[in-house]
Amino acid sequence: MAHICETKMIIFLLLLVSPSYGFLDGLYCGLENCYEILGVTRDASKSEITKNYRKLARKWHPDMAAKTEEKKKEHTEMFQKIANAYEILKDDEQRSDYNYMLDNPDEHLANYYRYYRRYAPKVDIRIVIAVSLTIISVIQYWGSWNNYQTAINYLCKEPKYRIQAMGIAKAEGLISSKKDRKDKRSKAKIRNEEEEIIKKVIEEKMDIRGGYSKPNIKDVLWIQLILSPYYLVQYIIWWCRWAWKFWICREEYGEEEKTYLIKKYLKASRSQWELAKEEDIDEYMRKELWKREKFDVWKKEKEDEMKAKLAESARYKSFRRYMKKGGPGQMTFGPE
Repeated sequence: MAHICETKMIIFLLLLVSPSYGFLDGLYCGLENCYEILGVTRDASKSEITKNYRKLARKWHPDMAAKTEEKKKEHTEMFQKIANAYEILKDDEQRSDYNYMLDNPDEHLANYYRYYRRYAPKVDIRIVIAVSLTIISVIQYWGSWNNYQTAINYLCKEPKYRIQAMGIAKAEGLISSKKDRKDKRSKAKIRNEEEEIIKKVIEEKMDIRGGYSKPNIKDVLWIQLILSPYYLVQYIIWWCRWAWKFWICREEYGEEEKTYLIKKYLKASRSQWELAKEEDIDEYMRKELWKREKFDVWKKEKEDEMKAKLAESARYKSFRRYMKKGGPGQMTFGPE
């Protein structure tokens, strides 16, 4: 019994130290060596490989086989092996990949990648980038247009905007305040036409700003990339002008510069600023929030005010108790 165990251990160790010859079934020449199939050495030149291939192809061509089915099958299989080996070794890139596999037999994933990458479709990376940018731009524009239509439909139902739009339509004679007896249209048709007029008035006469504003073709990614050199030059000019006027010449800020600094300190995007209330903007200007020290004081006051409101909020108190008890990770057994 001990002798059998010792024998098994020796066989296992031999398997561990046995060399890997780098032949993978399904890759290149399978479990055979392409050089040996053509009868050439690894250092053989292209002319030697071609010469041996032609010699072996004539010998093993199926037409040269005897008329028996067994011989024809043997010749066909051998001819296919020879042709496959020649296709691999005649191409410099594929031969280099094959030699890499022979030298690095343990890198199975790398060898599979090198083999199958030749069969991957060759697509120009510029085409891939252009198509990707086009798809992103289309989705971006479609999303903006969908948001805009959603906002228009909402404003058509909102009483405040609907009444205002109705007043504009009547003032311009788009909607008649009195019903004409000669008008033979049905009530449903009249209502639908009025809805379209109201929608058109809201689109043309009322400004919808922020994230639901009317989409602009200049905002899509493709156009932004095309115009990026122009924007870069504009930014450099703006920065140089700012540095000269306000850092070197020490000029007073104008309305535009004050607004820019306030937006910067608030970290507000263009759409967020457009949605800001007029009274809030007036407050920012009145408190001179373009000055950093005054902005920091105002921000601290707002944070303290928010904390005080939260401290008085019963809902926030309940949330704090919930977090003290462990938050989302706590175990609960029904209401307290």
